Amino acid sequence: MIWGKRRADRNGALGGAGGERAIIDIGSNTVRLVVYGGTMRAPTVLLNEKVTAKLGREIAVTGRLADEAMALALRGLRRFALLLADMGIKDIETVATAAVRDAANGPEFVAELRAIGLKPRVISGEEEALLSAHGVIGAFPDAHGIVADLGGGSLELVRVAQGTCADASSLPLGTLRLPEHRGKNRTDMKKSLDKAIRKGGWDLAANPPADNGTLYLVGGTWRAMAVYAMAARGWPLSDPHGFELDAAGAQELALALSASETDALRTRERISTMRAEKLPDAAVLLQALLARLAPERVVFSSWGLREGLLYDRLPEHTRTQDPLLAGVAVFASQRGTQPTLAARMAAWTLDAAPARDHGSERLRLAATMLALASMQIEPNIRLPQAINWALHKRWIGLDGKGRAMLAAAVAANGNQLAFPAEVRALASEEALEEAVRWGLALWLARRLGAQSARSLEVSRLKVEEGALVLELAASHAALFGQPTEKDMKLLAGRLGLGWRVDIVEQIVL
Repeated sequence: MIWGKRRADRNGALGGAGGERAIIDIGSNTVRLVVYGGTMRAPTVLLNEKVTAKLGREIAVTGRLADEAMALALRGLRRFALLLADMGIKDIETVATAAVRDAANGPEFVAELRAIGLKPRVISGEEEALLSAHGVIGAFPDAHGIVADLGGGSLELVRVAQGTCADASSLPLGTLRLPEHRGKNRTDMKKSLDKAIRKGGWDLAANPPADNGTLYLVGGTWRAMAVYAMAARGWPLSDPHGFELDAAGAQELALALSASETDALRTRERISTMRAEKLPDAAVLLQALLARLAPERVVFSSWGLREGLLYDRLPEHTRTQDPLLAGVAVFASQRGTQPTLAARMAAWTLDAAPARDHGSERLRLAATMLALASMQIEPNIRLPQAINWALHKRWIGLDGKGRAMLAAAVAANGNQLAFPAEVRALASEEALEEAVRWGLALWLARRLGAQSARSLEVSRLKVEEGALVLELAASHAALFGQPTEKDMKLLAGRLGLGWRVDIVEQIVL
């Protein structure tokens, strides 16, 4: 009943476009249930639960799923099935990857899944690679390079460029299989992994292309690696999605982690015991990948196979949507801000405070939606909460600089022009100043007519002959009160312009 009400509330906020989809991902290390809501172009995670069953832990030795691992996985899967039934979610997709497809008793396990009421699909290595690549393309529409999805049983590699994939392959180099390559020391391990990668057909270093592009790292162990790197660098953001290193920085990270002790890694905040055990071996694998693929940079992606499953089901016109704007629009709608009003306000402020050298119109529109949504927060907690949204919520298609500009615009929309150090660490003063102008222009637009649609029809803000000009229809001349005068002076001062108000019979756009 409660979940049904929440669904109805969400769907209402989305104009009926909401809904939940569940994906059960049965991997070699973990069995995970994720329930997604909102727009599937930039979905919100409503529930994320996993069981660390390690289904693939004995396959290299016995060729089978261990009995205890299957029992643990099935216990968790029965819980998942019951949860989904009670939540009333019918759109459920269940996929199994390397462990189940490689195990001699995989069909027996699949039969058990069907007995629970699930409809599992065992996907091939190539399909797994393509799905992970589609998840990366969904998160980074301009992705160009190679996706490396590291699971428990396998490593999937696939090229991506211009929204398409090529050369998808699956190598038996998952985290559960890496110990097989250790040898006497890390040097021996790197040589063994290097040989396996070359044998799998991946050796760009021998015949480098003109543009090697980016190496996109997908998978929980890679994300733990990003968390380690972020802490080491004092990175002000919390989400590893989109965290980027140049080739030299990635080499330095891999070298440091390959020499680390598991016990020391266990003490690191946000790194689980399971990931701590895998990180040193994974770091040697990363060294081998960097040597053979020679990327210009490395980007960590939290979007992979599961998000690829969602992306694959989207109609073409939805795939082409901007994921940042799609996500912010739903978020703002759920907080009482209609995207249409935000678009009109963004248009109203365009001439005075456009995106220039540092931002973009998509970022300015996202800032407008987020700033308007922040006005629903109680004033005493508004600024820190709104800045937290900008910096730490998982926005897709946004880098650190963009997050800082969002935060600056949202703060300026509340006439707050002092920013936390973490904001200033992510963007230059010039970029933040550009975003401040967006926020102050929106502050003026909001306060002029209390966010009424009519006020935007009877007024116009423009820059003319070195002055910031507010045109007002004679019928609404009284809107220019003392607060508006202060707001005009403030914005004009930041623009380095004079200002005036023109009262006209009719607004001509």
